[in-house]
Amino acid sequence: MSEQSSNSSSSDSGSGSTIAAIAESAAESGPDFDALRAACSARLNGSSSHLSGPSPGPEPGLGPRPFCPGTFDGWLCWPDTAAGTSAYELCPDFITGFDPTRYAHKECGSDGEWFKHPLNNKTWSNYTTCVNLDDLEWKHNVNLIYEVGYGISLLAILLSLAILGYFKTLKCARITLHMNLFASFAANNSLWLLWYLMVMPNTELLQDSPARCVALHINLHYFLLTNYSWMLCEGFYLHTVLVSAFISEKRLVKWLIAFGWGSPAVVIFVYSLARGLGGSAEQKIHCWMSPTDYDNILVVPVCISMFLNLLFLCNIVRVVLLKLNAPASIQGSCGPSRTVLQAFRATLLLVPLLGLQYIVTPFRPAPGHPWENTYEIISAFTASFQGLCVATLFCFFNGEVIAQVKRKWRMLCFSNRPRTNSYTATQVSPQPEPQTFYINLVPRVTARMSNAHTHRHNKY
Repeated sequence: MSEQSSNSSSSDSGSGSTIAAIAESAAESGPDFDALRAACSARLNGSSSHLSGPSPGPEPGLGPRPFCPGTFDGWLCWPDTAAGTSAYELCPDFITGFDPTRYAHKECGSDGEWFKHPLNNKTWSNYTTCVNLDDLEWKHNVNLIYEVGYGISLLAILLSLAILGYFKTLKCARITLHMNLFASFAANNSLWLLWYLMVMPNTELLQDSPARCVALHINLHYFLLTNYSWMLCEGFYLHTVLVSAFISEKRLVKWLIAFGWGSPAVVIFVYSLARGLGGSAEQKIHCWMSPTDYDNILVVPVCISMFLNLLFLCNIVRVVLLKLNAPASIQGSCGPSRTVLQAFRATLLLVPLLGLQYIVTPFRPAPGHPWENTYEIISAFTASFQGLCVATLFCFFNGEVIAQVKRKWRMLCFSNRPRTNSYTATQVSPQPEPQTFYINLVPRVTARMSNAHTHRHNKY
């Protein structure tokens, strides 16, 4: 700590207004390495090093003691450092994964030369201490929860789409809305998996923030908004079916499809335009994934959607209770159907679940808070397993789907059961040919006529 303090004091001495202005411009422009290099040069030129003075040893006149001259290594500015000691600087805050509260160090050899790495024989600054290994392992585990959750949710959503698309008897307005909701979740989960598997491990890609990476961010958040817009469509459809007696469901579904896919496109266009034109260079790094004030453009429509859905569901509860408490004769004519009630229960469970991470956002613990890890785990589970919950409540636990699957299963089992073939042997006596029958009949008729003639002759 003594070396650290001495180096910091020596590096800070002589810093004038010019140095402060250059450093401020470098901070405002993000990782502008030219500005950082200029600030380092001004800092080194403005500081008067006391290391080149006479040795403070007991025998004066031994000449200047060796030291390592100050330098800029591409990330940090290192001051003049006495031989046999180390210089310490705060870790850069523009490197993904670095903790800016930690210190990097650079060793100065006894010969007055900066330490050179044995593999490439080039001067080397030790930034390994900038990474909190325990925190890195923790974040890796949290990302693993996201990857597993999105993978399981994607499989469940694709299976639900296959089931609903296979059974033609399930085709109706409500199932059409379910399939659009599933499609939005499938696209969103696929893009999140692409982000965690392809973008997150690539530090260079995050640092450069190319156009394709920013496009992935925009498309990912578009489909994230469609999840909530389609949940709003589900709630509005149930509300309309139960409250309005006469409604054209076909026309209603067309309007809901346009709203479910169109309204998030308008919001994401405004967000992209505002952040792309008005955002600073620091707000455009890391493929736009760094939290900024522009995120409110996305959060506000989601909160409005959740609030409207809650209003719809409260009114649905009121209408359902009124109809269930009505006389039996009225219930039979206008009471809610069983399938509508099942869809209502599923929507009632999903609305608070899907918006949980936005509801608890104002209560997010500060970095280093004891509850920070608990908050991160809850957010990871609620965000990544949403698709599984949607598929379970709207498809796997759907009574109509279960009945169709059971019917299909019985048909397959019956068709695959081996059958015992039965044969019935019937003996048919051969009919005499007409000519033979005629030949056999002539003698009989002749004999009868002869007997009758004889009998008549004896009588008379």
